[in-house]
Amino acid sequence: IRTNPGALDSIIVVTKDGKFPLNQLAQISQHSVQLLVVNMSNFPESTAAAIKAIQQSGMNLNPEADGLLIRVPVPKITREHRENLVTVAKQLTHKAKESLRKVRTGAMNQTKRAKGTTSEDTIRLIEKQIQQMTEDATEEMDKLLAAKTKELLA
Repeated sequence: IRTNPGALDSIIVVTKDGKFPLNQLAQISQHSVQLLVVNMSNFPESTAAAIKAIQQSGMNLNPEADGLLIRVPVPKITREHRENLVTVAKQLTHKAKESLRKVRTGAMNQTKRAKGTTSEDTIRLIEKQIQQMTEDATEEMDKLLAAKTKELLA
């Protein structure tokens, strides 16, 4: 896993003016492999809120304030943490497959309801297409999971 400034983009900062993604309030850059720097010079009044948001992001980060700069040391990821990430990825993939199966079931039921108004050949063709799309999506999920697992455990 490589440190990436984009990892902080999705962190939502709650300010008195509303909720904003961190990348709209600050410039995020990578200072070194293990250090991200968040420059709050455009919105200095939001520095404390940004620090709080980074701490509460669930990313195991401890930001340090340095004037208008927030230094975010990125800890080395342990083997155990990587294995936990793989477990989470597998769980999310399983949930995605369950959702896909529900969509497939709904589409198949809708197709069956059209039996009276549509020819059998058309219905069989549609069912085949639904099944093929489901299999393609499942296969893509499995490929993505395998690639992510390989990346995390490499």
